[in-house]
Amino acid sequence: MTALGRPINFEETGFYDRNAAAKLHERIEKRQQVLAEDVERRKEARQSQSVAEEKSEYFVSSFNAERAGIQELLSGCSGADRPTVTQKLEEATAKMTQLQKFLNDSMIFLSQYQIRVAQGALQKLQASLNETREEALPKKKFAFRSRTKAAEKVSDSPPPSSETVSSGVTKVDEATISAQTGFSNISNESLTMTSEEIQSRDVLLTHLTNCKVRLYGSPSTLHLKHITACEVLCGPVATSVFVDHCSNSVLGLACQQLRTHNTTDTQVYLHVTSRAIIEDCRGVSFAPFCWSYPTLDQDFAASGLDQDRNNWSQVDDFNWLAAGTPSPNWTVIPEADRKTAWDP
Repeated sequence: MTALGRPINFEETGFYDRNAAAKLHERIEKRQQVLAEDVERRKEARQSQSVAEEKSEYFVSSFNAERAGIQELLSGCSGADRPTVTQKLEEATAKMTQLQKFLNDSMIFLSQYQIRVAQGALQKLQASLNETREEALPKKKFAFRSRTKAAEKVSDSPPPSSETVSSGVTKVDEATISAQTGFSNISNESLTMTSEEIQSRDVLLTHLTNCKVRLYGSPSTLHLKHITACEVLCGPVATSVFVDHCSNSVLGLACQQLRTHNTTDTQVYLHVTSRAIIEDCRGVSFAPFCWSYPTLDQDFAASGLDQDRNNWSQVDDFNWLAAGTPSPNWTVIPEADRKTAWDP
């Protein structure tokens, strides 16, 4: 402004620079944009921190609740009968695996301290599980072996008593341990065991190929290992059935607990009173147990299984823990495709 009070006209005086003004305006706009972006980043950081804190609180709450549930299962083993203890230990083992997976998936937002605390709690829980299993279900001490024709030919010792099926296939040597029986290393045969032969005993089927197996009665446990292209039907098993490395087969099983590992392209007709568990499996399909024979009801009574309780379609896949999304490793056999006639 001049001494006369009139505003200065920079254009008249030669001091007005349009380019400088434009640059100044551009710098001001950029500065405002930077400030706005900084405010937005701070806001997102606060929100992210809040979400992380909420996730952390949810993890701690859920982890502690699941841990308490497992501890309650282990406490319930004290003074319980063997079938109950077996069921509780199987359930506790499944929950332990899920809890470890929950921790692994949550590490991305947990602090190092929280991770160490959770890992320590899991280690103590695993030790308690092992101790409970040792006390409640001590391992049986026995030596199991199977005899083949080749082994009989080269054996220098007198052959122990053994039964031979009509086809000439040697049954597992019963002179070794009376508590266990079964079939081993056999191909292309029909194999049968009666109720009297297996009642309340542990049964092992191993390395069978293209065999049709019928097990009548109520075994204590059933183990199937390395089964290929076989059809295996078994009466009610008092405790657990363990399947490992089975392929292209059909199984008919009734049990308290089913644990299946490394199995592919296999149909399971199942009656299970807890939940079936699969791990490292694919192409496994399930339908209700439908095999029948004259003494089936008696064998169910001997096994202690509830005939009215069947969770055949409740399958836990330890390789697929995505909530709300079905596992691609197992399916339900459509009713139209289910087998209903087993023997002539």
